[in-house]
Amino acid sequence: LAPGERLESVEDAQPQVRVALERARSFLSLAAVVSVLLAGVAVAMSTRRFIARHLDGCAVMRCLGARQAVILRLYGLQLLWLGLLAAAAGGLLGYFAQYGLERALGGLVQMSLPAPSLRPLGLGFATALVTLLGFALPPLLHLRGVPALRVMRRELGAMSGAGLLVYAAGAAAIAALVLWHSPGPLLGVYVLLGTAGSLVLLALTAAVLLALLRVLYPRLGPSWRFGLLALTRRPGATVIQLMAFGLGLTILLLLVVVRGDLLAEWERGLPPDAPNRFLINVQPEQVEPLRAFFERRGHEAPALFPMVRGRLIAIGERPVEPESYEEERAQNLVRREFNLSWAAAMQQDNRIVAGRWWTAEERGAPVVSVEEGLAETLGIALGDRLTFAIAGAELEVTVTSLRTVEWDSFRANFFVIAPPGVFDAYPASYISSLYVPPGEHAVLNELVRAFPNVTVLDVAAIMDHVRGIMDRVATAVQYVFVFTLLAGLLVMYAAVYATLDERIRETVLMRTLGAARAQLLRGLAAEFVALGLLSGLAAASMASLLGHFISTRVLDLAYVPAWDLWLIGALAGAAGVGAAGVLGTRFVLGAPPIRVLREAL
Repeated sequence: LAPGERLESVEDAQPQVRVALERARSFLSLAAVVSVLLAGVAVAMSTRRFIARHLDGCAVMRCLGARQAVILRLYGLQLLWLGLLAAAAGGLLGYFAQYGLERALGGLVQMSLPAPSLRPLGLGFATALVTLLGFALPPLLHLRGVPALRVMRRELGAMSGAGLLVYAAGAAAIAALVLWHSPGPLLGVYVLLGTAGSLVLLALTAAVLLALLRVLYPRLGPSWRFGLLALTRRPGATVIQLMAFGLGLTILLLLVVVRGDLLAEWERGLPPDAPNRFLINVQPEQVEPLRAFFERRGHEAPALFPMVRGRLIAIGERPVEPESYEEERAQNLVRREFNLSWAAAMQQDNRIVAGRWWTAEERGAPVVSVEEGLAETLGIALGDRLTFAIAGAELEVTVTSLRTVEWDSFRANFFVIAPPGVFDAYPASYISSLYVPPGEHAVLNELVRAFPNVTVLDVAAIMDHVRGIMDRVATAVQYVFVFTLLAGLLVMYAAVYATLDERIRETVLMRTLGAARAQLLRGLAAEFVALGLLSGLAAASMASLLGHFISTRVLDLAYVPAWDLWLIGALAGAAGVGAAGVLGTRFVLGAPPIRVLREAL
């Protein structure tokens, strides 16, 4: 950089813009993390069917003298080439998707973006191959050991019905990828714990379902009896399918919950009547006349906040200087004076995250509350002693609380607040923020004539720009959400096809014994609708719980419980899984039994 130049990033932006972009970045990171999870589930389900369909071929090759190393190399290279081709297709899709996103963002970026570098492509290839090999290598090792006797006894060499240990390596690979893609360890840990909890809940749900079916089976109609009995005949596959469906729905519902909280927070944070003017340099003796000025003209008197200017010069025994910090934002903060204020009650858009607020009896006590982001940037902790230089004098105070501030609300807020009485000995002025509707600017001209020393800052243009940024970022959130939704649909597709061969054999056998196509179709629908209904209910429970933690602990959003989430989860599960299952297996019903038998056996 040349002299007088400095580089600014998102971290250096105004608080309103910075908070909006940081939350959007966290959501997009969450979408990337859960997409990795969805990919892992889809690969796990697809690999299970891939291995099952090649057991007989491996047995034949073993009979003809093929060594285990040859079998492992043959199928390993086959999967590797498939993975490379899929990763290349995904990289190509991502390359063009960036240009679609750039057009969707409109005028957010006032320049031509550079072409994508090779780093995202390498990241995509690495993610794809780690996901694939993590779930494919352990089953390939099982495929290598298929006994030659399987050509005569089909029950030999089959994979375990549950096969949970087979996916241990895949689970480790997914955990590593989730932590790698997470912007911070907290988000990755929450997602992994939520995933583990979802799998346990879904496994318990499957066990309860199988137990109930055995009791309810005699009381059901023929179609429901045929469909639900298929679940009890394959308990291991039923557990795996319900876990796959449920985990896919959990991730999609989680994004729906967090996305809704994010958009609602942006809408609440910058409503149409958000303050668009700031009044500064109001003197103490002008506070009451200023309120009366607005009341006489039929306007609500704005809230006025006291303000004292002070420079932070020490934290404990450590002097505070720009050279003490490597981060440029921290250096800029300690170079300038802080706006210090006092209040008996905390503002509604502030929230204590550590320590406590003071009581009325602590008036005048040398204590302060510090904004959490400032404390993190400057290395201030609860209980630290801060020394401020104010009007030629020094004041030492103790940090008794840390709090978050909704900077994107455009209301007057302060980094450091003390109880009333602490700054009484120092010269103070007052600041206020208010909303002036379009067409009523004349009242501001009168205000300046009545109070010549008061400065009116017009931030309407800045607010319009911030609204534009939030609208564009919301578009980006919706844009990326579509990709994750497609990944969830692929999970359902893979879960349906994981047991397709078994369903083909059963359906062909029933048709050979005289079952009508309509009856078989109703049975398939009953089976998948039951799976989807239970998956959706369990997914809604876990998505609601996990959404609460991510919204409040990671994105710092106000969590709003969505009581209709269970209804949405149940309907989406029943309709989505039911439709995917029926459409995925429906072709069997229209084919001659002899042709299907030749293809499947």
